Amino acid sequence: MINIELIRNDRELVKENIRKKFQEEKLPLVDEVYELDKKYRDAKNLGDNLRSEKNKLSSEIGNLMREGKKEEAEEIKKKVSENSVKIAELEREEEELSLQIREIMFKIPQIMDESVPIGKDDSENVEVERFGEPNVPDYEIPYHADIIEKLSGMDKESAGRTSGEGFYYLLGDIARLHEAMLAYARDFMIDHGFTYAIPPFMIHGEVVEGVMSFPEMEAMMYKIEGEDLYLIGTSEHSMIGRFKNQMIKPSSLPITLTSYSPCFRKEGGSHGLEERGLYRVHQFEKQEMIVLCEPEDSMKWYDKMWKLSVELFRNMNVPVRQLDCCSGDLADLKVKSCDIEAWSPRQKKYFEVCSCSNLGDAQARRLGIRVKGEEGNYYLHTLNNTVVATPRGLIAVIENNYNEDGSITVPEVLRPYMGGKEKISAK
Repeated sequence: MINIELIRNDRELVKENIRKKFQEEKLPLVDEVYELDKKYRDAKNLGDNLRSEKNKLSSEIGNLMREGKKEEAEEIKKKVSENSVKIAELEREEEELSLQIREIMFKIPQIMDESVPIGKDDSENVEVERFGEPNVPDYEIPYHADIIEKLSGMDKESAGRTSGEGFYYLLGDIARLHEAMLAYARDFMIDHGFTYAIPPFMIHGEVVEGVMSFPEMEAMMYKIEGEDLYLIGTSEHSMIGRFKNQMIKPSSLPITLTSYSPCFRKEGGSHGLEERGLYRVHQFEKQEMIVLCEPEDSMKWYDKMWKLSVELFRNMNVPVRQLDCCSGDLADLKVKSCDIEAWSPRQKKYFEVCSCSNLGDAQARRLGIRVKGEEGNYYLHTLNNTVVATPRGLIAVIENNYNEDGSITVPEVLRPYMGGKEKISAK
């Protein structure tokens, strides 16, 4: 949610940002909010004046009563009563206008960083840099689900019976590899100074509203029937929600956290070969990184965070690249975002494994997370990035460490979490 002052003082800037995101249908919202805000301020000013007048008149009543001027005091009482009725009406009007403004403001995109490339959709995202040589071995690499099944590491058929499409059982050494990646990601982030956290896996609707846009919520999240609770699609949601309506001391910034959670997503419309395995599922596990910081430091943290993901995947022998998300692919709450994509030697192309985002003060405004400054309170900035999400990250590790004999070489950094095992082979 942007600062209302931008609409009061520079509507064209807000409109140009909307045009760059190819959301022309939202342009009328800017003028609509502008007019509603004028009505809101007029009502507030009139209410403030009436309240001030009411206080003065109330003071006069006491003086008149002490002087024995009862009739004059009664006339003023009538005026005070009339003011009270008008004030109540204006307060109701203010509340209604405030709710209308807030609802529309939620739909107006955050102002993007100037460095965001302009493009209509993810096909126009821009590759910035590659890390590691994308290797294609001279032997065939099977589809990841087939590799795992030959290693007795997955049972989707049984999961279909117990839970339906989009669920899975991981078994044996593949399940261990999956958990080794998460444990390594946890320790990797702790070693880089982040505090480890395990958050609630369900959150209230008002927290959901504070951390993401309504279309995202509808497309992603599962709601608990009959309760104001949603299963989280990423731990960022509950981690940022932790600070709702809090006043943060400047001395405690930056707040750097790394959180583990299962994640639940609808993932509607998935189909085809790549969806048959573990690429797009309703349930997965993830290690996340979250930063709350001073506004002037957020872009520095953004660069640091995506580079940590690169380092982690390179440590597991996975070549990756960084892509800047273009304006049309940027979610409305985000100032800037990039994807880290892992190399698939089977498909001979990259696929997304991490997403790093700077949300500016959007989430802080929605959730009321402020910093107590010496010259007044202000909103901090929030950022998030995937450390590793399995099983998508698992696919990248399996393909890039697959051997011709069907075995998988366990990356050296993961071996301490697998009892020293160096290879996973069929039994």
